[in-house]
Amino acid sequence: MHDLIIRGGTIVDGTGAEPFVGDVAVDGERIVAVGKVEGPARREIDASGLIVTPGWVDIHTHYDGQATWDPVMAPSSWHGVTTAIMGNCGVGFAPVRPDAHDFLIELMEGVEDIPGSALAEGIDWKWESFPEYLDALEAKPRAIDVGTHVPHASVRAYVLGDRCNTDYQPNADEIAQMAEIVREGVEAGALGFSTSRTLLHKDLKGVHMPGTFAGSDEMLALGLSMKGLRHGVFEMVSDHLGDDDEWMWVKGFAEQTRLPVTLVATSAGAYEGDKMYNIAEESRRHGMDIRPQIAGRPTGILHGLTSSFHVFMASPTWKEKMADASLEERLALMKTPEIREALLSEDSPLIRAAIGEGQAGDLAVAFGGSLLWRIFPLGERPNYEPDREGSVAGLAEAAGIPPLAMMYDLLLRDEGRELFYQPLGGYQTYNFDFFRKNMQHPNVLFGLSDGGAHCGVIADAGMPTFILSYWARDRVKGERFPLEFLVRKLTSDTARAYGLNDRGQLKPGLLADLNVIDFEALQLHRPEAIHDLPAGGRRLVQKADGYRYTLKSGQVTFEDGQHTGALPGGLVRGGREAVILPMAAE
Repeated sequence: MHDLIIRGGTIVDGTGAEPFVGDVAVDGERIVAVGKVEGPARREIDASGLIVTPGWVDIHTHYDGQATWDPVMAPSSWHGVTTAIMGNCGVGFAPVRPDAHDFLIELMEGVEDIPGSALAEGIDWKWESFPEYLDALEAKPRAIDVGTHVPHASVRAYVLGDRCNTDYQPNADEIAQMAEIVREGVEAGALGFSTSRTLLHKDLKGVHMPGTFAGSDEMLALGLSMKGLRHGVFEMVSDHLGDDDEWMWVKGFAEQTRLPVTLVATSAGAYEGDKMYNIAEESRRHGMDIRPQIAGRPTGILHGLTSSFHVFMASPTWKEKMADASLEERLALMKTPEIREALLSEDSPLIRAAIGEGQAGDLAVAFGGSLLWRIFPLGERPNYEPDREGSVAGLAEAAGIPPLAMMYDLLLRDEGRELFYQPLGGYQTYNFDFFRKNMQHPNVLFGLSDGGAHCGVIADAGMPTFILSYWARDRVKGERFPLEFLVRKLTSDTARAYGLNDRGQLKPGLLADLNVIDFEALQLHRPEAIHDLPAGGRRLVQKADGYRYTLKSGQVTFEDGQHTGALPGGLVRGGREAVILPMAAE
């Protein structure tokens, strides 16, 4: 008798093969049969009319603090993610000296917009070294598995102290110490090493994060520290991937280290023309394991009264009377004629940028005038590929009112809970054709959900749900993707990129990490603000309908969107490949 049989579902097995109707049998934490399964089970799930997929493997999250206190790991766990990889972008919480806790918290708050008060209250620092941090993660049961990189900023801070984010260039001994720490962490089970070379990443004081300007000797030494190990991914965020010099450096690094590299581009140049596609294609042609990451849509800032950003927030009246007010107080004030007149008449850099006037509006003018042509109300059923006419400025033009007045009125919609999507790049043509071309390349990985991060202005942890529902079912502005292709990209492709060969497909012997999904009902809701972090910290989250069951290691962790209480997840240590088990006797 099997522990569990999922019967009669449409199996999308993560290999890219065409879906088929069949059963999945589970014993313990492993899949033991896929196809036609006879005999009884201790529990059966009727999956008729539903799809059955592997659990999503999300390779770009920032749960480094949350994973130490939160067993549920929402919002990613709400969206069918059964494995989350963190420690990205060079930031994390180990190694750390006892007197440097606040520095790493402020760095994480500045770079990833995670409330520092929540991190300070939530983290129980039971580690100093990176292996000790891994042990602390392993000791915490949770609903999903987590894995992590060794982050460059923490390593630099540990070795260089106060000089870590200055123009000080480390000497050979200091570089050797950093390399030893990286290797120690990867040998202990970190999945790789991460770094950031973008000017966007700064701490709370506005200082660029440690490693931003590190020399090639340091970068190469830290990467080479992983050479000879069975695993070790080099993850890099960079402003310079649109520059040929940076690409030559990355290619040279990959050729010398023979390590897998995954890249996150943060500059406009990397997204012009076919730059990212060409990088992926050159890597593929020359057999280099270099994998650019791309999201299923542009990363977008969320404007709104419940987020940390909107166009009126720099206005004098807002700062004086409303910045520290509750949502209800803001609504009451904004409904008065006096406040409306003041906010619509006052000047600020944000207002000038929004309407495309003055120096602050130069970027807006470059993209065709007011930035309000690129800010879109989401509504309860968000559309992330809207037409120009659906923008705030487009709606204002149709109504015959000024764009700022339309923005003001829409901010009050749904009792102030309306949010607005402003794509940060890749949406100049008001369609996702750029994303479609890059998403289909075999060397490109799906990533950048940033689960756990950007709590006040971004809510992209539901990216797997968006990718599946939009790109396989809902898109009308261009071609879609086959369901089996998207499932493969969200599961086996991401798992194997990190050497996690025990998951990502529905095959006997692999972990029973599964989703049972009502695909026709799969739907994202508008993001909402909740205050459930330690110290009452706020975060924007996005919920979804359609996930009937999620299983982690054979246990049902979520049923109809509700956590069952099961906590079978733990720490994934690199280098431990799957043990393929024979099919169990029925």
